[in-house]
Amino acid sequence: MDLTTLDAIDVHVHVEQDGHGCYALDQELLDASAKYFRADQDRTPTLASIAEHYRARRTAAVVFTIDAPAGTGHPPLSSEEIADQAAEHTDVLIPFGSVDPHAGKAAVARARRLVTDHGVRGFKFHPSLQAFEPNDARFYPLYAALQELGVPALFHTGQTGIGAGLPGGRGIKLRYSAPMLLDDVAADFPNLTIVMAHPSVPWQDEAISIATHKANVYVDLSGWSPKYFPPQLVRAANGLLKRKVLFGSDFPVITPDRWLADFAKLEIKDDVRPLILKDNAARVLGLA
Repeated sequence: MDLTTLDAIDVHVHVEQDGHGCYALDQELLDASAKYFRADQDRTPTLASIAEHYRARRTAAVVFTIDAPAGTGHPPLSSEEIADQAAEHTDVLIPFGSVDPHAGKAAVARARRLVTDHGVRGFKFHPSLQAFEPNDARFYPLYAALQELGVPALFHTGQTGIGAGLPGGRGIKLRYSAPMLLDDVAADFPNLTIVMAHPSVPWQDEAISIATHKANVYVDLSGWSPKYFPPQLVRAANGLLKRKVLFGSDFPVITPDRWLADFAKLEIKDDVRPLILKDNAARVLGLA
C-alpha cells in the first residue's frame, strides 16, 4: 500500500454481504440499524463495491465482519473469504478478521490461521453482539495469541445501533461494551494494541481515561457524525490524545463523505487533522 497516494485511512468499515448473497446480520437487525443511523444508501455493498468506493476517494479502508453465532444465532460471513478478496485490492483494503470468542481453542487456532495463511492485519470484536465480557479470563488465550502475532484488536465500545429500538434490544446487552472492561485487558496484555471503537457513550470519560493511561490503547471515531461528538472527546483529540485518535466512519451506515464533511466543520487544530485522518492509523496498522 502506497501511503503517498492516500488522503486518509478509515479504520472501521463493515462487510455486510458476501459474494454468495449471504448477509452478516438477519433482516430485522439490518433494518433496525439502518433506521437508527438514518441510512438511505446501499446498506449491504459487496467487498468489490467497497474497494471501488474508497479508491475513488483516495482513502484506504480496514474491512471486517463480526463473527457472532453464539450471540446472535446467525451464521457469520467468512473472514477467510473477506481477507482473500481484499488481497485483490491491496491498494485500498486492509483486512481484519473476526472469530467468535466463545469458540475457545478453536477461535485461537483460527485466529492464527487468519494471520499466517490469509494475511489478516488485525481483529474485530463486538462484545455486545458476541455476548461476552472482554475481561473474562476464559478469553485471555485468544488475546495472548493476538499479542504474539503482533496484530491489533478493535473492540466495539458504548451504545450500539444493532438492535436499537427493538423490544429488549433483541437481547443485546450494552454493558458488555463498557470501556473499563478493556482496561483489564490492556493492563494484562501490555503489548497488545487495542483500539476502542466509537465515541463510547455513555462511558466517554472512561474511554478517554483508559487511552490516556494505557500506551497500548487507541480510540476510533466511527459510528457518530463528528457534529455529535461529546465535547470532552473533541478536547482530548485536540490535545492529550492527538496521536491516539483514528478516523473511522462505520460504513456503510455512515459514509466517509458524510463523516469527513462534518469533521471539516469540527474545531480541530490544523496540525492534528492529518494525524487523525491518516498518520495515527498508519502507525497503529504498521503501514508507516
